[in-house]
Amino acid sequence: MSRNLLLGGLAALIVVVIVAVLAIRPGPKLEGPTHIVFATDWKAQAEHGGFYQALAKGYYKDAGLDVTIQQGGPGVNVPQLLATDTVQFGLGSNSFIPLNIVAANAGSKAVAAIFQKDPQVLIAHPRDDVTSIADMKGKPIMVGDATVSSFWPWLKAKYGFTDDQIRKYTFNLAPFLTDDKAIQEGYLSSEPYTIEKEGHFKPQVFLLSDNGYPGYAAFIMASDKLIADHPDIVQKFVDASIRGWVDYLYGDPSPANALIKKDNAEMTDDLIAHAIATMKEHGVVDSGDTQTLGLGAMTDARWKDFYDTMSSAGVFAKDLDVRKAYTLDFVNKGVGLDLKKELTGK
Repeated sequence: MSRNLLLGGLAALIVVVIVAVLAIRPGPKLEGPTHIVFATDWKAQAEHGGFYQALAKGYYKDAGLDVTIQQGGPGVNVPQLLATDTVQFGLGSNSFIPLNIVAANAGSKAVAAIFQKDPQVLIAHPRDDVTSIADMKGKPIMVGDATVSSFWPWLKAKYGFTDDQIRKYTFNLAPFLTDDKAIQEGYLSSEPYTIEKEGHFKPQVFLLSDNGYPGYAAFIMASDKLIADHPDIVQKFVDASIRGWVDYLYGDPSPANALIKKDNAEMTDDLIAHAIATMKEHGVVDSGDTQTLGLGAMTDARWKDFYDTMSSAGVFAKDLDVRKAYTLDFVNKGVGLDLKKELTGK
């Protein structure tokens, strides 16, 4: 299931709900300066592996933090949890989340981007007439409701897609598997794997980020108040999480995987292994700026590119202050590069 887009579909609700809860927002619920609750955006999986590795290997503990990972699901609204100080940190699924929070004046922002590439993909059967995203122009494509107001406008602007191509994707793969002309959206480490297992063929997979889509994903989010009052805690959590991710990708991931399977019985060893291999193969976590700045890297230029692209497509207002969506204060410091060298020898 493409959890990234399902959660992105909460964007409109976020604006309404958060504005309401801010009126009665209590003070921070830090039970002592080191007790931290981190809410993820979906059930435990390899895409959260670095956080579980930081917990399992003691990176959080070494930083003086007592961290609880609170797994998400379809009914979990991470921005709302942050707005009400129910949790200290949360995982923002994609670049739309921080910008929608700015639009709602909801008082939290991204402090690190764990995914340098948003894992959204378009998937097609092996076919001679579709060998690129550009070849999909004019052809029916199954997408979820949230896609229509997220990356679909980018596809329209870049590739000339039109709304009459849209067919509804209900997160059921049967229509795709039974129609060799079908094209649909998906999540890099999810639908393609299931299609190959159930359909017994290898689909064509087109990663939007490798075709110019500029968004980050899997953000560590923190409230403005926590950032202002406890920047040391934010820095410790970001640094320990980065080290956890380096260890998960380049070391032995089994400590984290044991916790993931404990939290989510649906996770299997082969599914987790596939997700790890996919993230590494495509540079989802470690590519581009992270090579010199360290994991979690963000830049003003990338954020401006995403905002300019989406505001030009009518997704965001032209006068939105994109700088309120994130801060670079806690990243780009080369954290974890030494550990990566130790684990990989390069």
